[in-house]
Amino acid sequence: MKDQELIEMFNNVFAPKSGEKILFIFDKPHGDIKDTNSWKARREMANKWYRIFKLISKEKGFSVDFLEYNATGMHNKLIPSTIIDAASKVNLVIAMTEFSASSSLKTLRQDKNINIRCASMPGVEKRMEETAFKANYEDVKIYANSIKKFLNKAIGAKVVFSTGDGLFLDLRNREASADGGDCSQSGQFINFPSGEGYVVPYEGTSDEIEKFGSSKTEGILPDNQHGDLIKYRVKNNTIIEVIGDGEEPEKMRNFFDENESRRNIAELGIGCNPKAIVTGNILEDEKVGGLHIAYGMSKHLGGKIVSDMHQDICFPKGVPAAATSLTLINKDGSKINLIDNSTLRYDLLK
Repeated sequence: MKDQELIEMFNNVFAPKSGEKILFIFDKPHGDIKDTNSWKARREMANKWYRIFKLISKEKGFSVDFLEYNATGMHNKLIPSTIIDAASKVNLVIAMTEFSASSSLKTLRQDKNINIRCASMPGVEKRMEETAFKANYEDVKIYANSIKKFLNKAIGAKVVFSTGDGLFLDLRNREASADGGDCSQSGQFINFPSGEGYVVPYEGTSDEIEKFGSSKTEGILPDNQHGDLIKYRVKNNTIIEVIGDGEEPEKMRNFFDENESRRNIAELGIGCNPKAIVTGNILEDEKVGGLHIAYGMSKHLGGKIVSDMHQDICFPKGVPAAATSLTLINKDGSKINLIDNSTLRYDLLK
């Protein structure tokens, strides 16, 4: 995108206002966390966006600053308290990081005494200026809000994967959210590029079981992220078994054993950005018209579980384990097939 196109996008999405304080944050490699070409390019991209915001600030009368911090090494691990403290004193935070800071920023945004809005952009790449950033965000907002409405009516979701595996997700007792790419008002949070509706599955924590019973989330969850396909057996909204032999399954067994909260099924998300493409970058892959499911922390999304991480698995058309269908089951027993033949039914969202 040319500078003028970026300026238009910044004004449309972030709407910086006179008197506001805006903060860019990004993480940096250190110690055993090694730098990469894509990470280096992201820091250069962050500096360019910062410079353009500085230009806009001269006309609109807001202030812009940036801070960097040592990378956490894991998505949604708590970022340094000094950064959280600095972020709490501004109006808009734009996080262009290698490792996601979303859980820290969402928790901060939920404090009613803090006047803040946030855009989290973990893994963002400049090439997205020619794909997902170029979406018509008025349409994306409509699609995301429609998905939110469908999820709020549903009590369950049945997923069938191209591997032949199936997973049922219990959607009772949780409120869905929409990310349509609007970060103009206090209290808003977006992943950018944007485009999804999402909900935390019912987890059946100790304070809920007596009234609502255990979670009914159960089945097999494939994982496309480790070269060889790994599968997880899920029961009561928890990963109870890593299926398979070899190095990668063993790594994941050790990973889950290190912190049992990582086993929690934390999110059912449906991407709805027509310009997003599948490249293996989760930030954009999860916005493609299709399904993603996360494990780990859910508290920042409206769930009950606090963990040291939150990891998405994306299931768009073309990956080894695509979500071939997603059927929502409503309270009255009616069903809506939102994903068919691994493709989102955009016609139902208009």
